[in-house]
Amino acid sequence: MDHRNAQLETLRSLLKQLGITPEQLLTETTAASVAVPTFEEYVGQVAEAVSPGTRRVYGSYWRRICHHWGKRRITEPTPLEIKRLAEGIRSDVVVRRNTRGGRTAAEHLIAAMRCIYRHAVMDGLIREADNPAAKVAKPRRLASIRRAVPEAQLAEIIHIATTTGNDPHLDGLLIRLHLETACRRGGALALRPRDLDPDQCLIYLREKGGTSRWQPISPTLTQHLLAHHAQRGDDDRNGSLLRYRNGRPLTYRRYDHLWHRIGTHLPWVAAQQVSTHWLRHTTLTWVERAFSYAVARAYAGHSGTNDIGTTMTYVRAEVQEVAAALAGLTGEWHPLAGPDASTHDHPPRADWIRS
Repeated sequence: MDHRNAQLETLRSLLKQLGITPEQLLTETTAASVAVPTFEEYVGQVAEAVSPGTRRVYGSYWRRICHHWGKRRITEPTPLEIKRLAEGIRSDVVVRRNTRGGRTAAEHLIAAMRCIYRHAVMDGLIREADNPAAKVAKPRRLASIRRAVPEAQLAEIIHIATTTGNDPHLDGLLIRLHLETACRRGGALALRPRDLDPDQCLIYLREKGGTSRWQPISPTLTQHLLAHHAQRGDDDRNGSLLRYRNGRPLTYRRYDHLWHRIGTHLPWVAAQQVSTHWLRHTTLTWVERAFSYAVARAYAGHSGTNDIGTTMTYVRAEVQEVAAALAGLTGEWHPLAGPDASTHDHPPRADWIRS
């Protein structure tokens, strides 16, 4: 037994001198047998494996990574090098009115690196403990400057959207869709004709993080969407619902042009960088004040549990309550809400949205 203990002690001493842990002996052989790709070789594979939304957010950062480290193997960069690259991108960010010191650019660069290394861990190219991006802290996120738009200013936005531009019908439809549903741009652009349920006045929203839900809409918006599809759509019920006059599917650029045009007519919109997400804030703020936090949370399509207590599991609002909030918002009857939902104790805000 003493001889065996002496041998073990000798082995431990040797491993310590070589800087090798017992765990490495179990994994190093497998890892070493796998050819480690370069960033140029691997980023394209990762891009094909993620969702279109993730690819859109991280795409420009992956290009920057390949520009700097394309020929390097993904196991080469250290946490310090990743941090230096993030700081370099942060300092190069274009300065705009709503710039926040490049924090978002640095955060997205680190997140893009983490995405690469998560897949590398899954592929057995590196060990979880050797993930360099996981050791780099993201910049602390500042509080959002977005807020609910006051009623008078919202009326100005709606007026400009529906009376100017080359397609006021389309722009008015977009504004109404986002005010009624508080959906994100990605959710609107992902809509298909098959996502409409005209009998129950619902649309099926598919948004970021793979979340999806049936969202109540007013009978008026239902008819507008059906008419829009009849005029501009085709027979493909899996194609895009929202389209330009020539039948091409809508893209994010339409939103960019819309808010740029509104900003040229309303200087305060340009100065504060008002965007579609402000409409989401506006609607959800009203729903929370007029109904409850649980209803606002369901209205927004939030389903995570990181920021709330366990109680939310038992008091979450159902689609019928969301429909009642919509009826209170628009002043219109909804088939899933009670008969008195549109005459809620709080005054309806139908003047937000014009038919």
